[in-house]
Amino acid sequence: MPMTTSTAKTSRWPRPAVLAVLGALLLWGGWAPHPTAVLVPLLFIGWVPYLLMERQLTLQGARKRRVFAHTYLFLVLWNALTTWWVSYADLPAGIAAVVLNALLMCLPLMAFRQTKKRLGNRLGYLSLPVFWIAFEQLHLHWDITWPWLTLGNGFAAAPQWVQWYEYTGFLGGSVWVWAVNLLFFSWLIKNYELKIKNETRTTAVGSNNSLAVRPSFLIFNSQFLIPLLAIAGPIALSYLIGTVYQEKGAPAEVVVVQPNLDPYVEKFEGGAKFVPYDEQLTRLLALSERQLTPQTRLILWPETALEESYWENTIESNAKIQRVRQWLGQHPGVTLLTGITTLGSYPNKEAASETVRYRDDLGYYDVFNTGAYFASTAAPVAFYHKSRLVPGVEKVPPVLAAIVSHIDLGGTVGSVGSQPRRTVYPAPANAPTLRLAPVICYESIYGDFVGEYVRNGATLLGLITNDAWWHDSPGYRQLLSYGQLRCIETRRDLARSANTGFTGFINQKGEITQREPAWTPTASRATVHLNEEITFYVRFGELIGRGAQILAVLILVVAVFSARFRKG
Repeated sequence: MPMTTSTAKTSRWPRPAVLAVLGALLLWGGWAPHPTAVLVPLLFIGWVPYLLMERQLTLQGARKRRVFAHTYLFLVLWNALTTWWVSYADLPAGIAAVVLNALLMCLPLMAFRQTKKRLGNRLGYLSLPVFWIAFEQLHLHWDITWPWLTLGNGFAAAPQWVQWYEYTGFLGGSVWVWAVNLLFFSWLIKNYELKIKNETRTTAVGSNNSLAVRPSFLIFNSQFLIPLLAIAGPIALSYLIGTVYQEKGAPAEVVVVQPNLDPYVEKFEGGAKFVPYDEQLTRLLALSERQLTPQTRLILWPETALEESYWENTIESNAKIQRVRQWLGQHPGVTLLTGITTLGSYPNKEAASETVRYRDDLGYYDVFNTGAYFASTAAPVAFYHKSRLVPGVEKVPPVLAAIVSHIDLGGTVGSVGSQPRRTVYPAPANAPTLRLAPVICYESIYGDFVGEYVRNGATLLGLITNDAWWHDSPGYRQLLSYGQLRCIETRRDLARSANTGFTGFINQKGEITQREPAWTPTASRATVHLNEEITFYVRFGELIGRGAQILAVLILVVAVFSARFRKG
């Protein structure tokens, strides 16, 4: 029985489930972290199996449920393979990060299918990157934000390829990924259809007819060159930019400290091998002392280095804070940024924030994951409250807040407090251009968010983090590499202090210049450069993301009205 046209076009491709698995494996394989950029090119073909799968299901007339099931299989496998390590810190949050994020990722892909159905293949495929990048932009700002798998972050393992992020930001990388994948997909389909056409002609005319014998990939050379150029062009531009660019700004010596306290057994009270807080402070001071020189201007201690909860309005009377003050007094001219857990009180519920908590003995109060800055012995401690919070761990979406507030989990329930503005600490007198941006852990995966510090005057990014929550997994390695992209986007040096994980320095070209080994108490010293210039990306923000959202709305409007006109 002869094959139908749709059967002929789909029968030789792998089954949809196989394509879904293949696509997930390719995207996972191309994702950071890798010691080299060898596997990063897999990102340029990682979406091709999905495109083939979607086309195959469309030609077979598959029901929506079947299309959704295969799409979700592809996305949930990619999420699970790449971000499984989140479950180390919080098992429910880890499961949600995989299951729910994959579900949300289905939204732009379903919008693409409906657009293709209503407006045809050409506009349909052009709409796909628009919908996806519009979704990525949304995922940077709403309450359930989890942009870890933003496609442009995939080039964190190859910062030398994306020096042009100073103009586009990481969403420019998302555009690049989609453009190349669509070009490879187009080449593959055109050549495959030509092959089918030639084979059909050979069957009809007869294998002895010399006119019927044609190469299966007649247009291989010319068509295949287009996606290769789409890869090579931006890379060449990036190397040109990187070669020309020179570190800018006045020098300043900075020390970063890694105390290496296991958060599961040593760091917090109640752990099996809990290290008393006084001893933790002693370790921080001793490690700092080893690297101090007369030229040192700044020391960084990691996220929650001082873990006991400190009331902000009485913090100066705390014995440990007084001990820090005394030590700094012995080293005039040195400033300190440390992670700390603080509490802020409110006189009544009306004056409180939306994340307020209440206890009979404490009243209304907020808990903050804080960066505390000690500028001098005379100046009061300056606070910055972490504001990009990990969903499900530090931030409970409003839709769930009312539910969890009535559940006794035997511990802390509710969201951590935050602040609307990015604080930049003023420069000390002995380093007039050292204006520090206190970036806390998860915040470093947000390009425009970090750019806001620079718009507010920051000349140095100071990242404090506690990567040990994720054990020895890809998580802390990915976070390190994402910091390299933030340096390119802002053209700022980054000093990184981790409880453990990786402590060190990254320069303005996203190159790791120093990196201390993980899982050992240590400290590191380097001279950073305090650039005061503003990049195009920092000045204008996510132009690509906002533009994609506008286009996505216009495309959806056109698709909806075109369907209504046809019915009319």
